[in-house]
Amino acid sequence: MPDVLTSLPWPTGPSIAVFGVAGTLTVLGSIRLVALGDTLADRTGWGEAFFGAVFIGLATSLSGIVMTAVTAAAEQPQLGYSNAVGGIATQTTAVAVADAFHRRANLEHASASLSNVLFGVLLIVLLSLALLGRYTPDVTVAGLHPASLAMVAAYLGGLHLVRRSGASPLWRAVATAETLPDITHEHGSLDRTSSTRLWVRFAAVGLLVSIGGWAIARAAESLVLVTDLSAGFVGAILMGAVNALPETVTAVAAVRRGAPTLAIAAVLGGNSLDALNLVVGDVAYRGGSIYHAAGDAQLFVTTSALFMTAILLGGLLVRQAYGWGRLGFEGILLLTSYAAMTIILAT
Repeated sequence: MPDVLTSLPWPTGPSIAVFGVAGTLTVLGSIRLVALGDTLADRTGWGEAFFGAVFIGLATSLSGIVMTAVTAAAEQPQLGYSNAVGGIATQTTAVAVADAFHRRANLEHASASLSNVLFGVLLIVLLSLALLGRYTPDVTVAGLHPASLAMVAAYLGGLHLVRRSGASPLWRAVATAETLPDITHEHGSLDRTSSTRLWVRFAAVGLLVSIGGWAIARAAESLVLVTDLSAGFVGAILMGAVNALPETVTAVAAVRRGAPTLAIAAVLGGNSLDALNLVVGDVAYRGGSIYHAAGDAQLFVTTSALFMTAILLGGLLVRQAYGWGRLGFEGILLLTSYAAMTIILAT
């Protein structure tokens, strides 16, 4: 591999250019993921909420997983930690962005789904475990802090509960004239493509997104080394923004395709997997527990992401049909919270 790709730091100009190019590739790949994922959700019968949260969430999180792993392995645990939780905060804000593209009722009203509500609860559990990890003894088992093991167990258990509840729900949202149900619909030429080829294309796009994540991670390390920017700001805001691009574009594209449930599921599912990025970072970081390497900035962003997730969950439960402009109360609060977080980190 050429030295220019492995030696750091890169100059500021090339680092910024890498952010732009990788971000563009991420956007194009995410748009394609929506079409493929929507088709596969109908083909498999798993539904938009479950497929979007698990498979599209995984594909759009690949870049963030690589970013966290690369930076943690390079002895930049605060950068890796900030990327994971900063991406969650940014991606949650993406719901408000997607809501602006939904021309009927508020997005959270139209995408009523028990699965989406449960994925929101799961995300709160994962973020809470990450915070608890910081305040428990700094011990590791086979290189992992017990909080990492608890987060993996909580995620797998959560998937089981979501899948079981989706098959036999004991709670249902009231259907209204503005509710868009998750039903099978036509997908054009993709309906004439075999399932095997669809899965291959889906995996190929996910690989492209993950390569972009590696490049962004290296560029972010360079910016921390050659500028006065803090790891908290670069990780949570700059890397977090690029990390969130797949979910943001996926959510907007899903809304434009008339799949609001998929839009919310992609964000919440991607966020849950981004929380597990901390487990990846804990594995890659050999200096101890990544939770105890977190500083005040990282804990602040984690708490902000937890707060914003609770706001989104409240919006899904209240289901305000019409709010201020094209946004519900939760959309306004999400945008305000993210702006405040950014200003505080920058000062």
